[in-house]
Amino acid sequence: MSRRTTKLLKVALSTLHYSGADRLAAPFTGGNGVIFMLHQVVPGAPRAFEPNGILKVSPDFLDDVIRQVRAAGYDVVPLDEVRSRLGGTSRKPFAVFTLDDGYKDNRDFAYPVFKRHAAPFTIYVPTAYADGHGELWWLALEEALRRLPRVEIERDGAAQVYPLATDAEKASAFHAIYWWLRKMPEDSARTVVRGLAAKAGFDVGALCRDLVMNWDEIRTLAKDPLVTIAAHTTNHFALAKLSDEDARREIADSVARIAQELGRPVRHFSYPYGDEGSAGEREFAIARELGLETAVTTRKGLLRLSHAGSLTALPRLSLNGDYQDARYVKVLLSGLPFALRDGLKGALRKMRQGARGGVKGTVSYPASASTR
Repeated sequence: MSRRTTKLLKVALSTLHYSGADRLAAPFTGGNGVIFMLHQVVPGAPRAFEPNGILKVSPDFLDDVIRQVRAAGYDVVPLDEVRSRLGGTSRKPFAVFTLDDGYKDNRDFAYPVFKRHAAPFTIYVPTAYADGHGELWWLALEEALRRLPRVEIERDGAAQVYPLATDAEKASAFHAIYWWLRKMPEDSARTVVRGLAAKAGFDVGALCRDLVMNWDEIRTLAKDPLVTIAAHTTNHFALAKLSDEDARREIADSVARIAQELGRPVRHFSYPYGDEGSAGEREFAIARELGLETAVTTRKGLLRLSHAGSLTALPRLSLNGDYQDARYVKVLLSGLPFALRDGLKGALRKMRQGARGGVKGTVSYPASASTR
């Protein structure tokens, strides 16, 4: 997402807040619950070039959000309660906190905040990462562009050169290369990043080992009843790119491995990337067939009672590093931005159907910029 788009969204959210529209709409547009999505929780200001900064929030912001949702009347509950909350008679809103990838900062900075509030939370672990063999390729790409003076990549049979003299040039190159890689087969994309990392003088695997908890660290953290450890595939592949067999194996093997390491059943799962292009009906069905109780996407939205029938395709609300402000959280929790989004999509759908002479059909929308 460009800086300009981020600024426009902030203006829109602020307008909804200061106009009071979110407060007026909340009784009609609010959900029954929310699953918050985080990745890294770290103190300190972001660097000038940090395109993955959207995946980082501060411990103070996390603390503020927990206080905010409880002050708004939400119960903070573990994932194990989602099914009963959506299928039961209680109408009190609830919030679930989840973190993807198993970063060490989850233990060092997020855990003390959750512990202080006695708030349960879930960490989704890709098992290859805990083994020390994972590839945080989006972070490796950022680090390579930070170190290199320029990058030359073979794209579509021609050499593409990206100058990297300024932070603006680095940001532009990251955006272009990242989304190009996201469209590739997983192995090909990671080969490209490994090559860039080698030119920049660092090992992609070492980056993972430095940043992600190993099994001993995960087991120690999991001893606290507040902590749920859940699955996030073996290799953090976009499952929709894989064959039926490989997609099923990525999910099933990660569930079995975590259960083996922790000595307890694993009932919950998170789809890597989690957007419409990375996980869809096939993946939702696989998770259901494997007996998983819940599985979460990165599709943006609140939980409603209707989600009781689609527990392996749950939306989440991202706590985004670019939006660390209580006003934005308040507006998003009202559900109004999602109602406006869905209304616009519905209007566009009718317009397109009209342009086709009223022929009904499925309208495809481009995937939004998802988290990693």
